[in-house]
Amino acid sequence: MSPELSILVICIGVGSIVGLSAGLLGIGGGLIIVPALTYLLSHFLGISPFDAIIIAIATSLSTIMLTGLSASRAHFKLGNLDKELIVFTGLGIAVGASIGGYVASAIPGQYLKATFAVLVMAVAVYMIFGKKSASRFAANGPILSFAGLKTGFISALMGIGGGAILVPVLVFFQVDIRKAIGCAAVSGLIIAIFGTASFIIAGWDVPDLPAYSFGYVYLPATLGIVLSSVFTAPIGVKLGHSMDTQKLKRIFAVFMVLVSIRMLIGII
Repeated sequence: MSPELSILVICIGVGSIVGLSAGLLGIGGGLIIVPALTYLLSHFLGISPFDAIIIAIATSLSTIMLTGLSASRAHFKLGNLDKELIVFTGLGIAVGASIGGYVASAIPGQYLKATFAVLVMAVAVYMIFGKKSASRFAANGPILSFAGLKTGFISALMGIGGGAILVPVLVFFQVDIRKAIGCAAVSGLIIAIFGTASFIIAGWDVPDLPAYSFGYVYLPATLGIVLSSVFTAPIGVKLGHSMDTQKLKRIFAVFMVLVSIRMLIGII
């Protein structure tokens, strides 16, 4: 079996886990895809982990487009999409994701890997210890746009949809939780489109990228992950109604802390 086919087959398995965790826990797939794909590219194609991580981040973003579209349609049918929220947040996200993609492509691999590990650890720690609170100020246009800018930038650096960042911020500014989650679904689609476009353009003329790459996006991995995640995500949603997802989220967060530490050890 060729290395490309091996990666595609394994990514079908990765996509199954990504879809299940996304539906069950509401966690973006990038937290799983980026470390897994970094390892696969290094193992099967001999790419340095410091060079592989930018491909992994770009590829992770590309997989979010289909799932983001599907989630956005579902929230539209449920009436969870608020036009004002989406317009102001989306403007900031489009700019932030575009900038984040270019910044990530310009950062040396070891620093990008360290940045990813630290940001994942921060998200995981928040999942474990974060407490819900609310500001006395309601969300307005400037606040929403700034929140979107920050979310888009960080998400493009991490290769995630941004829900773990955006939803707590919106809820803090007195946005209804259902509207916040619906906005995050659309935001994930915007991040994926603008972030992926930035990575494709930035990597278009880069030499020595793996075969079947589209800019920095590695198509066999994208295909494998999407093929399975679209089927397992609905299963995760159904399981989430009958399980204590808060405990599962904390277990997953502890696992991501360990992954982050392992990535940082590999850099030092």
